[in-house]
Amino acid sequence: MALITAARERLAPVSPDGRTPGPAVLAAALVLIALQLTVRSLLAFRGEFYWDDLILVGRSGMHPLLSFELLGYDHDGHLMPGGFLVAGVVTALAPLQWWPAAATLVAGQALASLAVLRVLWLLLGPRPALLGPLLFYLFTPLTLPSFAWWAAGLNSLPLQAALAWVAGDAIRLVRTGRIRYALSGTAVTVVALLFFEKSVLVPAVAFATVALMYRLDGRRRPVRTAAVRGAPLWLGSALSLAGWAAAYLSLVESRFGAPTADMVRGLTHHGVSFGVLPTLLGGPWRWDRWNPGPPWADPPAGLVVAAWAAVLAVLVWSLRRNRRTGWVWAATAVYVAASTAAMISTRFGPDTTYELAQTLRYHTDTAVVVAIAAALILRAPSRGDAPSAQPARRLVAAGCAVTFAASSLWSTATFARTWADNPTGAYLAAAKSALTARPDMPILDHPVSVWVLLPVTHPHNLLSRVFSPLPGRAEIGAVTTELQVLDDGGRLVPAGLVPVRHVLPGPVPDCGHLLTASTTTVLPADTALVGGEWTVQLNYRASADGEIEVGFPAAPRVRVPVTAGLGTVYARVPGAGTGLQARSASAGLDVCLAGGPIGVVVPR
Repeated sequence: MALITAARERLAPVSPDGRTPGPAVLAAALVLIALQLTVRSLLAFRGEFYWDDLILVGRSGMHPLLSFELLGYDHDGHLMPGGFLVAGVVTALAPLQWWPAAATLVAGQALASLAVLRVLWLLLGPRPALLGPLLFYLFTPLTLPSFAWWAAGLNSLPLQAALAWVAGDAIRLVRTGRIRYALSGTAVTVVALLFFEKSVLVPAVAFATVALMYRLDGRRRPVRTAAVRGAPLWLGSALSLAGWAAAYLSLVESRFGAPTADMVRGLTHHGVSFGVLPTLLGGPWRWDRWNPGPPWADPPAGLVVAAWAAVLAVLVWSLRRNRRTGWVWAATAVYVAASTAAMISTRFGPDTTYELAQTLRYHTDTAVVVAIAAALILRAPSRGDAPSAQPARRLVAAGCAVTFAASSLWSTATFARTWADNPTGAYLAAAKSALTARPDMPILDHPVSVWVLLPVTHPHNLLSRVFSPLPGRAEIGAVTTELQVLDDGGRLVPAGLVPVRHVLPGPVPDCGHLLTASTTTVLPADTALVGGEWTVQLNYRASADGEIEVGFPAAPRVRVPVTAGLGTVYARVPGAGTGLQARSASAGLDVCLAGGPIGVVVPR
């Protein structure tokens, strides 16, 4: 009741014709939002960390919360200090626990859904017709993949909320002239930019919404009127975008490029025909996946054909029934094209598959734009309907709503089943238990399972990064006396060193290679090594407890503790060359080193 009352107080004054909003429409809208959040909560809390989520968590554990190293990081072309801030807070409160991350997804979805309700109410008032666009936004599978994936949700949910909220503020500004809506809209735009660079489109969508609303209402010079009446918001947005652009260009390495014509055609076709359009009918119904990649839409051919036919039919119907709606369709198509162009220009490459476009996350925000476009079309003046056609039209609308909801819920269920095929949760649970079982035994740093993070994410796939925030764990570093690794199930198992090269025996009789504090000793290998992360087995005899330094000539050296007498220690050394260099790092410490293998550590 409190939620209904609060929403009624906020939305009541903004009806276009000044009437008090219909309690039944508002109650129905809030019930739909509650149902959506229930479904999304079931999906979120049954999920688990995936891929980039672990990069966000790992960096949050390595750097202070408000540090530039965390907030100003170029994350695969994304400048997202807001996302890293949320990830940092969640990681600090509950390291490597999924439930607070899931809670942020549900909270973000709630804000976005209420913002969409607000802008639809501003465009249509307390008409039952607004429930149609709202139903589409709330349940369309178009937003599913980015919602379930935490890192993607931290990008997309603030953008969705901002698209709807700033468009609503623009409408309120041009209607009332109150400057507070310009300030609010600018502030929300800035916040959205802190989460996702695609938020540069937020002011453009707000401007288009106002201009199209004026055109549908029959205003003269709708573009000029929108520009003049909303000038404070457009000016504030322009200044914000200029400041953000300066920061983005100085901090982020450009990922834009020129793809081939075949790549453009392929990604566009797969993104629109197999991605966006089926979701307009509640599809795709089916999902496919190549672990550890994300799910992608795999609609039946019949659904793709039906989606194209439905869009063309609705286009013809709206142009015949409602006046001046052509520009609404054109603006929506431009937004879809802009999203497609952004995806293609930043994510193409020789290894890119067309299924990338079917993951839907590059078009998630289109759901908000489609909902606003539908509301604008419903707002448009009718060319005239016979009174006898009204009941039939309502019956058809109700049937379409029920069919869409059922189709969307089925797609949600099949997505949840596909998304559940994620080994990360079980891996993390086993790994956390293993790493905290013997906190006094150092573990040599090594990559997590390829089913959790692929080597292309190096160095973010290293244990020391992923488990950096885990309290009470064993030290993960470059030196250990006992070789152990986490297997693909997250269990800590004994490991062995597979030789790739060998350190040759030294020249000093009864010693081998003599290390002193005054001289750097070369440890030649039998053959040169290419660049990589290598592990060397050091068999030594030390005159006392202390440390030695070992490394390749042009790479950082690793400090290796040794104890008096005979011993064996393993050191992880990065670099390349024909051999290693070593020296004693403790005054008065002499160490004899024998030859030994250099290679890679694998489970026994």
